[in-house]
Amino acid sequence: MKSKFSLLFFLSFYLLSCNAQNAQIPAAVTSAEPIKIQRFDKALYELIETNDTLLQAQLRQSYPQMLDILGKGILNLQSPTVPEFFDKIVNYYSEPTLKGLYRDAILQYENIAQIEQALGNGFAWLKIGFPTMQIPAVYMHVSGFSQNVLVGDSLLSISIDKYLGKEYPLYQNFFYEFQRRLMIPERVVPDYIAGWLMSEYPFEGKENVLLDRMIYEGKIKYLIHQAFPEITVENLMGYTEEEYQWCRTNEANLWKAIIERKHLYTPDQMATAKYFEATPCTFLASEAPGNIGIWMGWQIIDQYMKETQSTVEALMQNNDSQAILTASKYKPGK
Repeated sequence: MKSKFSLLFFLSFYLLSCNAQNAQIPAAVTSAEPIKIQRFDKALYELIETNDTLLQAQLRQSYPQMLDILGKGILNLQSPTVPEFFDKIVNYYSEPTLKGLYRDAILQYENIAQIEQALGNGFAWLKIGFPTMQIPAVYMHVSGFSQNVLVGDSLLSISIDKYLGKEYPLYQNFFYEFQRRLMIPERVVPDYIAGWLMSEYPFEGKENVLLDRMIYEGKIKYLIHQAFPEITVENLMGYTEEEYQWCRTNEANLWKAIIERKHLYTPDQMATAKYFEATPCTFLASEAPGNIGIWMGWQIIDQYMKETQSTVEALMQNNDSQAILTASKYKPGK
């Protein structure tokens, strides 16, 4: 009996210790109110199909900010009030291949109830961790493989034509296999949340310094995974299971290679950029997948949060990448 009690006590202590390790991090939310997504994509497609000038006034009234952001971000059009604005919009989307892509995207995302529920859960999690954060109005659009995320004042939209599944036929002509892994429906909600986090907490480090970029990108991936722990690391990174396991096995070697090459602090734009491309990072190792900088940054942030008991809000407010690395005590392989 004594032995059983000791075992139970030990297990309870262990579980409490594990929970305490993440006591500052909000638990994932699973039953919040869904976020209503405004279907700008459908409304614009109706205009493209009919070219009905009466719809132009309706679009201006219902979606003034989306029209403005879409026009500037994708077609370099200055204002929806310019006379030729809608003619250029219709002409752009009427190209046969793009129009077919647009149609397929709307068909695939006809029912978005699950996305709206997951978004509600994700933004509810953000409100717990970031109480003063404003929740945006959320939209969908089609960009023709252009601007994936559009962000404005209290507005967030995602281009659904980039999430039709890695086997979608048209993707085969434009994207490599490692790029298509990121073009799946499971990425819609995390990319929405990532887009808003990056808007609320824009990068303030030095673009050409690897450590600054690693820490920033690692923060975003860490927060998304905390909000949606059911999403696998592989899906968030666009890795195969084999690539993910390779990264885990070779984490210490990757870190050593970065240090030895003096890439961590040297302000080299070309060298730094290679760490954040989907192209396999063969310059580090022949089997290294792409976006190694993001994955390594994620590992540092994960260790930092365990070591410091920081809140997620304090994490995003801390822009001292060297201080974060030091406090994390990150030493893979030891």
